[in-house]
Amino acid sequence: MIDRVTVPQNRLERRKLRTRTALISAAQSLLAAGNQNVPVLQITQLADVGMGSFYNHFETKEQLFEAAVDNALEALGDVLDALTDHLTDPAEIFAHSVRLTGRLHRLAPKMSKVVLSAAPGQMSSDRGLAARARRDLASGIEAGRFSIPDLDLTLVVVSGAVVFLGQLLHDQPDRDDAAASDRITEDLLRFVGVPDEEARAICAQPLPDLQQLLADTAIC
Repeated sequence: MIDRVTVPQNRLERRKLRTRTALISAAQSLLAAGNQNVPVLQITQLADVGMGSFYNHFETKEQLFEAAVDNALEALGDVLDALTDHLTDPAEIFAHSVRLTGRLHRLAPKMSKVVLSAAPGQMSSDRGLAARARRDLASGIEAGRFSIPDLDLTLVVVSGAVVFLGQLLHDQPDRDDAAASDRITEDLLRFVGVPDEEARAICAQPLPDLQQLLADTAIC
């Protein structure tokens, strides 16, 4: 995964950006492996940068891991936004996002595991996937597409479904990720008030080329 920062023109700034990117990538690899209890030296060795370089960018390794999670969440969110920006129906936007997220767990396993590692703290965040889900659900309510008496409780259900689906797909590598994602999305659409036949039809719509976009953006 790459750090989501505009590449500067100045040579020194580009070098600093490469160092920061290497540190974030190293932290994401450790998060994906479930191995955060490591010394800063091991992180810098994995990133192939000097120990002093670490403290030019981060005060603590906890700050680095937080930046690594934020980077992954926003990168994934940007991908979903790019793949749904042609849609106008809030129900279709929501469904496409959930269906695509399910497929991302297999197509971008490192990013998926980083996101899953931070799942408990995402509900209250104003960035990342939960924030986008809240936005899409609120749009559906405003447009009269969703019947949601309590947005916070609905977000709990949606977030739990997406997170545990991701874990299930990692635990069961032979399971069909597309079929599972579409089934979960249908159930979520029904949960927010979309009629059965319409929910089924929305989840049968073709999806954009997610794999190509991931390759173009160097997300893994």
